Amino acid sequence: MRIFSIFAATLFAVSALVSGATAAGLPDLGGKKVVIVTENAYPPLQFKDPKTGDAIGWEYDAVAEMAKRLNISIEYQNTSWDAMIQAVSDGQYDMGMTGITIKEDRAKKVDFSDAYMRSEMFMIVRGDEERFSDAKSFAALEDGLVGAQAGTTPFYTAVYSVLDGNEQNPRIKLFETFGAQVQALKTGDVDVVLTDGTAGKGYVDASNGGLKLTGGPLGTEDFGFIFPKGSDLVEPINAAIAAMKEDGTMDALNKKWFLDYKFGQ
Repeated sequence: MRIFSIFAATLFAVSALVSGATAAGLPDLGGKKVVIVTENAYPPLQFKDPKTGDAIGWEYDAVAEMAKRLNISIEYQNTSWDAMIQAVSDGQYDMGMTGITIKEDRAKKVDFSDAYMRSEMFMIVRGDEERFSDAKSFAALEDGLVGAQAGTTPFYTAVYSVLDGNEQNPRIKLFETFGAQVQALKTGDVDVVLTDGTAGKGYVDASNGGLKLTGGPLGTEDFGFIFPKGSDLVEPINAAIAAMKEDGTMDALNKKWFLDYKFGQ
């Protein structure tokens, strides 16, 4: 036990030194202006505060911390999910964020940061839903409809993990925004919306029992920020992500937005 305690203490000290060195060694970008595009429809990562209308969330806090550490200034712009990846690829923006899953096909158009978060895909349904309780029983419900955004991870999860692999399946109703999907779910226009567990929990918590998560996780995904190909921001952002993981900042943000934040209050 004594040997283990000494080893643990030594390891802790080394880890602290590495963390401090990493933080101290982050590049200074000299106040560089970075234009970031987002959707503001993916709580708790980024969304509009229902009371104030201010844009808030996990990603905003994380980027604010990165900006401080890297000495950059941030300007935010908004666009739809459908337009975001192509717009960043075309160089209209320096960076994009909206809980974007790191995928090989997307990496052909944009550069990704290292993963800043890992999440799992779940089904959101109305709070009184009793016709099905998981992906298999939903698939058997022939008139059940699922909401999705074309080209997103939830869309492909719906097609290949829940339904029959047919991307033209008439049981899939397409929407421009995630918020529109949730509204359609509430009004009965669709029966399921798929999303990662973090965003799903945000909507469920804000629904006062009107929504719930059902079934187990349908898959795991890693989130990253996106940049135009060859962007010189990727390396410093990755360094900031690593430093914030090492010093506990990411854990603190997770606690704030996934445990402590009360939606709708």
